[in-house]
Amino acid sequence: MYYKSKVEGVVRVEPKRFAENLKAVILGELRETYENRIIDELGRVLVINSVDKVGEGMIVAGDGAAFYNVTFEAVHYLPEINELIEGEVKDIAKFGAFIDFGAFEGMIHISQTMDDFVSFSKDGTLLGKDSNKVLKVGDKVRSRIIAISIKNIKDPKIGMTMRQPYLGKLEWIDEIRNGEST
Repeated sequence: MYYKSKVEGVVRVEPKRFAENLKAVILGELRETYENRIIDELGRVLVINSVDKVGEGMIVAGDGAAFYNVTFEAVHYLPEINELIEGEVKDIAKFGAFIDFGAFEGMIHISQTMDDFVSFSKDGTLLGKDSNKVLKVGDKVRSRIIAISIKNIKDPKIGMTMRQPYLGKLEWIDEIRNGEST
């Protein structure tokens, strides 16, 4: 889910930047530190909008830089269990499909791709035995998040399923809707 939040933090300003506009320097430092990074409590920080409050600066002996307690506004995406997402199949492996949904990439195990016996075909697609449904790179899909682990910020893991009504390849969903209207 996307959020706009007030966040508190500490910013280090080097002495050579003391003559510059303090708020602009702090905003630049915050953007460099946070934007497009994964923070455990926030998920992926997309943008730092503004600096709302700057506290008194403190100089630490032996460092020379000033440290400021700040409050700033961040737009971030934090995935949530049971959240519906739409994305694109970026890769297919023998064990499932990797879905890019913007701020993160998730994985759908082969057993969670469709209500059918699914096999990995020679041409790098997932194929349903009875339904003949095919899932391939570039397909647009809707899925539900069922597992999240962003403790390792360098390798976040998001598990998803498409084995629920109105989930799966968008073309499959359209076929179901068209069948209901006739």
